[in-house]
Amino acid sequence: MEQLPEDWQRGLVIVAHPDDIEYGAAAAVARWTRQGKDIRYVLVSSGEAGIAGLPPAEAGPLREDEERAGAKIVGVSQVEFLGYPDGQIQESLALRRDLAGAIRRHQPELVVLFNFGDVWARGYANSADHRAVGRAGLDAVSDAGNEWIHTELNLPPHSPRWAAVYGVADGSHGLDVTDTIEIAVESLSAHHRYLAALSDQPVADQARAVIDMTAGPKAGFPAPRALSFELYHFG
Repeated sequence: MEQLPEDWQRGLVIVAHPDDIEYGAAAAVARWTRQGKDIRYVLVSSGEAGIAGLPPAEAGPLREDEERAGAKIVGVSQVEFLGYPDGQIQESLALRRDLAGAIRRHQPELVVLFNFGDVWARGYANSADHRAVGRAGLDAVSDAGNEWIHTELNLPPHSPRWAAVYGVADGSHGLDVTDTIEIAVESLSAHHRYLAALSDQPVADQARAVIDMTAGPKAGFPAPRALSFELYHFG
């Protein structure tokens, strides 16, 4: 497993829901903002269908607030929501266009995406929203650099150098996050209302268990705590 490139300055993380970033990538984001990198978030939905017993009209704004709080903890101030319907996102040309527009606006060198495979592990299906957003996002990285695609955006083309997909068990590249584990736990704990609805277990305990699961030792990578990424080359 190789070291994930870090010779870049601006990154854009694109996911489907609030908490998707905090379920793994926040430890990497905290490392990067400590290095002085400019990291920004784009969330396709507001996660309004994600809390049992709480109507979407109430859950959406609450989850947006929790996402902004989690982002602030790891040093991110620019958080954008595209307003697609939670649980009903489709891998469409419109979504590719909107994500390409976000890439052209924010001009990242690295785009970070969430696992968009059909399964998390054998027997565990991945979310339809995750699949749609990740696949459309990867296509949007290519689209964003092509001046003849999505001309209606009236934005100049921009080609990121890479896309890195996290939440994969055996990725091509690793990143040492040993020093940012605690801040990652704090960032996920900011999703207090969401986590409280999932389990009677204390929120801080849930958050630590998630981070311990996602950021542990990785075979072939020399770090006590690491994240795994699949890296795609562009530009």
